[in-house]
Amino acid sequence: MAELVGTTDQTLRLYEKHGLIKPARRNKNRYYSENDIKWLLCIRELIHKKKISIEGIKRLLQYAPCWEITECSEERRSSCSAYIDRSKPCWELNRMICHKASGRLCEDCVVYIAAQLKKRSEKAP
Repeated sequence: MAELVGTTDQTLRLYEKHGLIKPARRNKNRYYSENDIKWLLCIRELIHKKKISIEGIKRLLQYAPCWEITECSEERRSSCSAYIDRSKPCWELNRMICHKASGRLCEDCVVYIAAQLKKRSEKAP
């Protein structure tokens, strides 16, 4: 996995330690899903191209709405029910919002993936 995303094993373990990724485990082996790979590539881009620290990414994912992280245009925002009704995350309002607007699915959205990872880590023993 480290080779695939252009990093080291130690870096992957660091991301896991900070809760940015939560790969499935069997014995001592870690297993990464397709969404894990997409999320890892996004983390790498945030760190190396946008110069955001690990702590910065964690904070960003706690507080920033999806349209800020994915840099939606004003036109898309004005027709997005998640932007209009900010009481819930977009995927809880209508799972097809992003798909209709851009062809993307919630499961591919970094905000959705991060929220799911956070839920899994909170449930973990």
